[in-house]
Amino acid sequence: MLSPLAVRVFRGLRRYIIRTGPRITEIEVRGAEHVRGALDAGHGVLITPNHSVHGDPMVLYEAADQFGSALYFMAAWQVLGLANPVTRAFLRGHGCFSVDREGTDRQALQQAVDVLQNRREPLVVFPEGEVYHCNERVTPFREGPAAMAVMATRKAERDVVIVPCGMRYYYVEDPLPDLMKLMDDVEEALFWRPTPERPIAERLYRVADGMLGLKELEFLGAARQGPVPDRIAFLTDGVLKRVEAKYEISSEGKTIPERIKQGRQRAISAISDLAEESDEYRSCADDLDDCYLCAQLFSYPGDYVAERPSIDRLAETLDKFEEDILERPTATVRARRRAVVVLGEPILVSKEKKRDAASELTRTIEERVQSLLDSVQLPDRGFELVPPRDAGGAVG
Repeated sequence: MLSPLAVRVFRGLRRYIIRTGPRITEIEVRGAEHVRGALDAGHGVLITPNHSVHGDPMVLYEAADQFGSALYFMAAWQVLGLANPVTRAFLRGHGCFSVDREGTDRQALQQAVDVLQNRREPLVVFPEGEVYHCNERVTPFREGPAAMAVMATRKAERDVVIVPCGMRYYYVEDPLPDLMKLMDDVEEALFWRPTPERPIAERLYRVADGMLGLKELEFLGAARQGPVPDRIAFLTDGVLKRVEAKYEISSEGKTIPERIKQGRQRAISAISDLAEESDEYRSCADDLDDCYLCAQLFSYPGDYVAERPSIDRLAETLDKFEEDILERPTATVRARRRAVVVLGEPILVSKEKKRDAASELTRTIEERVQSLLDSVQLPDRGFELVPPRDAGGAVG
């Protein structure tokens, strides 16, 4: 359970981890007064940040130091379930509790509602649900956090507010030399000859086009032509439709993350009653792999680098290559970075019972977080911008 004493004692360790892992040497916090004011007013507080790097929770604790509170975090079950005992104790002491996102985890839901109704400390939930490595653009928010806030409000004796939070990272030293070496590793993993004589952006586009073409050949029978965002959307939809048809799942009105979640839930439920050596088990395991592929595809918007060609966006796409192609647990940060945490004005959650309240609130939170990210202007760092390319062949 959350231990404010542990939070204070381990402040130095958290800062060491931030400097040596995510390599964040500077953190700027804006808008801490919004959270401080809500806490002083006795409100239940839900903080909803974007989630672009694995070190987000540690960075948020730097912001928490400025509004004077420990934090609760709702995290995927793997965060605690796969950790060693020492790490698990450290995370729990910092307010981390797990939720099974593939099922209906009533215990985690009740704990979240209890925090919003009765605890002074804010609850942090990442509405994107995954780390997408798209630092400047939010992916569609899931409705769970807003639904929890609405549920808590209706039975709470105090007001509940949602504080949107934008977390933006950028390099303060040039990562290009190390990124060039990473690009070599990626090309070699595909059994290609490294081509360091080419611009790194061109190499990135070639790898992306090649990998997408291979997956199209595997699932569709042939590589398609046209803008990469359209190709990614077509392939993802086709793979998910096959899973949905098998398990008789309706996709009407569902986002891609929601469709992926439904597919995984049904496949996990089916596989639990099957013998591992059976054909049915292998078929369900393939369905899980297909859902995971769709999650990977969804993390590549297709136009992210081309929209604003910068060393930061290129590096983020290479981070995903490192995890997806080189199969490393987390990407290795190649140079020092700066973090800017922007906490927005609180959104009061209405106590009025209203249909689609969670959906409307989710859209509002998503728009606010994107606006906070857009408000962060990068300084002139002297790094070369990545040369732009025709958006039809863009990726990332």
